[in-house]
Amino acid sequence: MIKQYPLPPYLQRFFTERLVGQMHASPNTIAGYRDTFRMLLRFATSELGKAPTKLCLNDIDSDLVGRFLIYLEDTRGSSARSRNTRLAAIRSFFKFVSHNEPQMLHHCQRILSMPQKRYVKRTIDFLTYHEAEALINAPDVSTWFGRRDRTILQLMVQTGLRVSEVLALTLKDVELGHGAVVRCLGKGRKERATPLRGDTIVALQAWLKERGGEPSDPLFVSIRGGSLSRDAIERIVRKHAAQASEVCSTLKQKRISPHTLRHTAAMQLLQNGVDRIVIALWLGHESVETTQMYVHADIELKEKAMAKTKKMESQRPKGRYIADDSLLEFLEAL
Repeated sequence: MIKQYPLPPYLQRFFTERLVGQMHASPNTIAGYRDTFRMLLRFATSELGKAPTKLCLNDIDSDLVGRFLIYLEDTRGSSARSRNTRLAAIRSFFKFVSHNEPQMLHHCQRILSMPQKRYVKRTIDFLTYHEAEALINAPDVSTWFGRRDRTILQLMVQTGLRVSEVLALTLKDVELGHGAVVRCLGKGRKERATPLRGDTIVALQAWLKERGGEPSDPLFVSIRGGSLSRDAIERIVRKHAAQASEVCSTLKQKRISPHTLRHTAAMQLLQNGVDRIVIALWLGHESVETTQMYVHADIELKEKAMAKTKKMESQRPKGRYIADDSLLEFLEAL
């Protein structure tokens, strides 16, 4: 008889020992893994008719995980990228199990060998200088909301901070003296300091004077003084992008999200000749290869490169081999 290993204690240890205790995973990572297993457990319950607390490791096999991934795409409408993210979380758990229960190695290996799904990478969206200017100028600065929103937009466009990094900022994280910077705790719990431009310094000085509060208080708050949420930042960006599109029509053609502002900051640096290694450090990228996508997205750089190439001659170069057989000609033309 195959030994049954109850799922709950392993899953609890995975979150408390592995993610929190050993990896010091960020709150965003933990939340993403949590959501994955919430959906997986509910799916397993509907498939097997067993309550989550009654499930065993043996119940979560490669066949069930495969059906779960199909369910995510077909029923929940998840993209291939989201599907791969969920699979990565499941793989991480079963890698943890395999290290703790060698008897489950074969079971775990079948899940660990499940492939990621390939998907088409879309060209990133970013704002041109005039589009970014229109967006930043969209909020009505005669209101408290407008002044707050404009400061948020200007800070994000100039620094390229992630939404999670902006939400985590406190008053003490902004240093406006000599060598003004904003300090944040980025992905992978890596601290970094991002220099501030003159116009951003002026905006933050005005906001800090109006904001008040203690050094440990959030930099940006709601009208009631509470912390902003990710949804709130997304609403702010969408709202003012719609307003800005009335004066800058090209904005209507773009998908604009908070992450678009991060891409905009990176593209501004790239187009002004900043090295990719510096941009990777600026954005807090784990690898400079991540920054490569901005090179692919910049049509201006490609046009400059094309301008340096020589025009191809229409005639065949002398001495080039010419096929003298119809089949060879066919193959040559492929």
